[in-house]
Parts: sequence; structure tokens; C-alpha cells
Amino acid sequence: IFVTHPQLDMEVLRLLVLPALCAAYGTARAPSGRHASRLAVDPAMAATTAFDLKAYMEEKRVYTEEALDASLRSTCSQTDLIVESMRYSLLAGGKRVRPMLCLAATEMLGGDISVATPTAVSLEMIHTMSLIHDDLPAMDNDDFRRGKPTNHVLYGDDVAILAGDAMLSTAFEYVAANTKGVAAERVVQVLRMLGECVGPLGLAGGQVMDLKCEGQPDVGIDTLQWIHTYKTAALLKAAVCCGATLAGASDEDLARCETYANKIGLAFQVADDILDVTASTEELGKTAGKDIDADKTTYPKLLGLDRSREVARELVDEAKAALEPYGERAAPLLGLADYIISRSN
Repeated sequence: IFVTHPQLDMEVLRLLVLPALCAAYGTARAPSGRHASRLAVDPAMAATTAFDLKAYMEEKRVYTEEALDASLRSTCSQTDLIVESMRYSLLAGGKRVRPMLCLAATEMLGGDISVATPTAVSLEMIHTMSLIHDDLPAMDNDDFRRGKPTNHVLYGDDVAILAGDAMLSTAFEYVAANTKGVAAERVVQVLRMLGECVGPLGLAGGQVMDLKCEGQPDVGIDTLQWIHTYKTAALLKAAVCCGATLAGASDEDLARCETYANKIGLAFQVADDILDVTASTEELGKTAGKDIDADKTTYPKLLGLDRSREVARELVDEAKAALEPYGERAAPLLGLADYIISRSN
């Protein structure tokens, strides 16, 4: 007998199925030995079966929105314009996946999310900076983001560039000034991870390679994976590993978190590439078909849509396997991994 249905109610399993199995094997206790592998419930499946991901994401989204709103205020009339520009993009909505990953990693390792909240805010600031700059005419030249005019459309290229610069510096300042209740060396470790994820071996370096590979006919899968390991996955890795670090993660914990995050980071980009081909501008909240117009190398371009979907699923399965030792404590991270490749925008 195998337990395979993903929606199986765990209480029914406990009250009805397991006693029946025990009776069938002539014992009042759970089966063991050679029978155990046949009857065991996959820990990852058990963790996600009873977990309400939609409710979790909404709870953390509201929590994050409140923290973001409180994080940025103009303190004098001279800074009103730049702070208005920063707040426009920071509070423009979105899924808030990176803060969620940070908070979920903290919870998985038994930490207090209030300790991780400044870092969660910082991660969204860094992400917002990357979007402001990514949309500029010199880069992706997009007029819409999350269904709204992009920052430079409203405030001009000059203010948008400076707003992005200010957002990045504020991200580090906010962590340093507001992280309480954790050893100083762990805060320094978090600041190092944040700095690394945005540098040459981070989203800036990945973005440069992405731009330079546009229109190039000989870009292969290895180069594409390098680009998105740093352009996309690096910030997700920082989110998970910073959250874990603030909860007191061991080196082994961090290694598992890094594997999980790298895998979901690549899966996130595969899903983005698929959506750019299959979704409309209205669904995406940004201009659809931009990758094709720019002649970018993407997973669908190299592998086709069907194989790209398979790759995304394989990456998520590998990510989830890395967190198996944490059982139900990893349920939010497991659910977010599935969400990353099932989202519609």
C-alpha cells in the first residue's frame, strides 16, 4: 500500500489508514524493517499537505508591507523628492517572495522573525533597486512594472538612477541600525551576504553578462545558468541564508539552505522565461515578449517550452530534497518552492 495522494487528510491517515495497516501486518505498532520503506509517508509531502500556503503568504505579505512602509520616510523638505521616488517603487506591490524566504528560513530554524525583519526589508530594498535600474532605457527600457508606470517614466532617468542608488545604501544602513537581539558577528555575516549578492558575483555581474549575451548566437546552457545563478538566484540565496544565519544556523544548516536557494533561484528564472513567452502583458504586469524582442538567450529558446517546464520541476524537487531533515518546520519553504514555478506573474 502506498500513500501517494497529495491532498490526503493527515487526520484520516492517522485514525483510519495506519490502524488498518497495523492490523494487516498483525501488530498494534507501526510497521518497521523491510515494510517501513513501503509504507512511510514522504516527510516533504506530509509537511505540505496540511500547510496553507496561501494564508501564510498573505500573512507575511501584509507583515512585510507594514514593515516596508515604516522603513522609509523623508526627514526634511530637501529629501522629499528622492524619498517619494524610492517609496513609489518600494511600495508598488509585488509578491514579496524574498522577505518571505528570509522570514521562513528564520522560522524553520526556530528564530524570531522580529530579529529578521530589518533584513527582510533590506532584501526588498535591494530587489527594488534592481527593478528601478533594470527598467531604465539603457537596460531593459520598460515603461511598466507591476501594472504601473516605471520609476523613470514618472521621475525621469536622473532621479530614478539616484533613487536606486539611495535604495541600495539604505538597505545596508537599515540592517545595521535596526537588527537587535542577535550577536554582532551574525549581523556582520548578514551584511557580507547582502553585499556579495549584489556585486560582481551577484545580480550586477549577472546582469552585465545577460546584456552582453543579447543577440549572440553561440550562448549555451552553461553560460545561461551562470547568468541566472548570479542575476536571479544570488538574491534568493541571500534571503534564505540571511534568515537562517539570524536564527543561529550551523554550517550544515547554511549548506542545505544554500542548495535549496540556488535551486529555486534557477527555477524562478526558468519560470520567468516561460511566462515571458506564454503570458500576456496584463497578466505579467510588465511588457510581455521582451526577451524575444531583445533576442535574449532563455531556457525556452535553448530547450523548448516542454523541457523548460521539466527543468523547473526538477530544480524544485532537488531544492525540496535539501530541506528534508527539517520536516514540517520547512513547510513554508517547500510551499514557496512550488509556488515559484506555478505562479502566473
